[in-house]
Amino acid sequence: MNPARRSIAIFPGSFNPPTNAHVALIQSAAREVDRVFAVLPRAFPHKSYSGPSLDERLSMLDAARAVAPFETRVTEGGLFIDIAREFRAHHPAVDIWFVCGRDAAQRIVEWDYGHPAAIVGMLDEFGLLVASRQGEYKAPEHIAARVRRLSVSPDVDGISATQVRTLIERGEPWEHLVPEAVAPLVSRYYAPRPSQSTSE
Repeated sequence: MNPARRSIAIFPGSFNPPTNAHVALIQSAAREVDRVFAVLPRAFPHKSYSGPSLDERLSMLDAARAVAPFETRVTEGGLFIDIAREFRAHHPAVDIWFVCGRDAAQRIVEWDYGHPAAIVGMLDEFGLLVASRQGEYKAPEHIAARVRRLSVSPDVDGISATQVRTLIERGEPWEHLVPEAVAPLVSRYYAPRPSQSTSE
């Protein structure tokens, strides 16, 4: 990063729900850049919203701001390059970095974009702040300058939103996996619905 130039980190996700792992990544990114944005796409490229609505997820993110320094945004884009260009229109003179885990970084870098130099061109527009997730990510040498490691406690490595939803469905304790300020909203939005009777 250029120390003389302001920088922002963008953390896109479904936040279904926001977890302690999300918060840990945001806190780590905040040590690297000037501003952090948690971003919800209005529509996902390969899936639709299920469960809590966009507005409900924004409410949970707003509650999580009690424990992490970030701002929330809704984006019209779903892909990193689209989100970066949308932000660039409003923040023309900043370095843009995306927050992601090892698994997401691998997908972004190794995706078949139609020609080998595509990822190099994209990383001219944004960089990647990559957190360990079930292992470290080692960037290929030709893009290594645009990929930086985020240091995150191993205590949150296994936490996922899927895990939270699964525990809720099973009726098992889940509250320790989300920020305390978010837990009441998670209880409300993910409360198991009573089974409909099939009797007439």
